Amino acid sequence: MLVSGRRVTAGNGRRTGSVRVGRVILNAAGSDPVSPICSAKGCRAAAVWVLAWNNPKLHTPERRKTWLACEEHREHLSQFLGVRGFLKDVVSFEDWEDPETP
Repeated sequence: MLVSGRRVTAGNGRRTGSVRVGRVILNAAGSDPVSPICSAKGCRAAAVWVLAWNNPKLHTPERRKTWLACEEHREHLSQFLGVRGFLKDVVSFEDWEDPETP
């Protein structure tokens, strides 16, 4: 997925085949708009949450990486990031605004 000019990975560590343009997710192969999906491994459910995080050993304090989560996986993914001290914010997908987008 490309967010603000950077390639990011899904929560399962695999590169996604989608490109994010503003709030629209485009499938790179067919360029057809698709619903954003959860970053949990193997989950294909619609994402309704954005988990903003950063790894302080790798990223500057203002940098935010994102994972998307469905209702079912929000708590699990939040705990995964929280235990490591990476989780910075959890926002509904509808309310999310990429801080790096002008």
